[in-house]
Amino acid sequence: MIGDRWGVRDSEISRQYACDSFVESPSLVAWRGVHVDAPPPVVWPWVAQVRLAPYSYDWIDNLGRRSPREPAGLPEPVVGEPFTTVGGRRRGRIVAVDPGEQLTATIMGAYLSYALVPEGSAATRLILKVVMRTNRVAAFCLNLGDLVMARRQLLNFKRLAEAS
Repeated sequence: MIGDRWGVRDSEISRQYACDSFVESPSLVAWRGVHVDAPPPVVWPWVAQVRLAPYSYDWIDNLGRRSPREPAGLPEPVVGEPFTTVGGRRRGRIVAVDPGEQLTATIMGAYLSYALVPEGSAATRLILKVVMRTNRVAAFCLNLGDLVMARRQLLNFKRLAEAS
């Protein structure tokens, strides 16, 4: 499908992600990835901070509210808590978490996993996989929209972690 891959390697799409266990025969499967010049312990707090804001295009998906640019010192995420906050409202829920390694959540019928894969001692591959069951037309539209928004989110996480 057009737009189902951005910034990922073949080896990254062939591995298992936690979201795979929540959706049988998904009609939408998308991968996004970015190289971060910071180790996973520096990247993880930013991914876990998605609970406060979407970190994408704030003027679109956060009603103009700026996603925090400083670490909030949140406790580790736990299964069952809200996934993110959009325009001051909590959305989605966390369905699996391995602190420092992966965060999986569901929102608007989709399941998504953020995986942090160490690259040496000073870098991380931040991979996002999204899966969902829906009709083909909706999958196509959602995939393209997600490509734009998720790309911005991952690039924001990258920039913030590298500046830490």
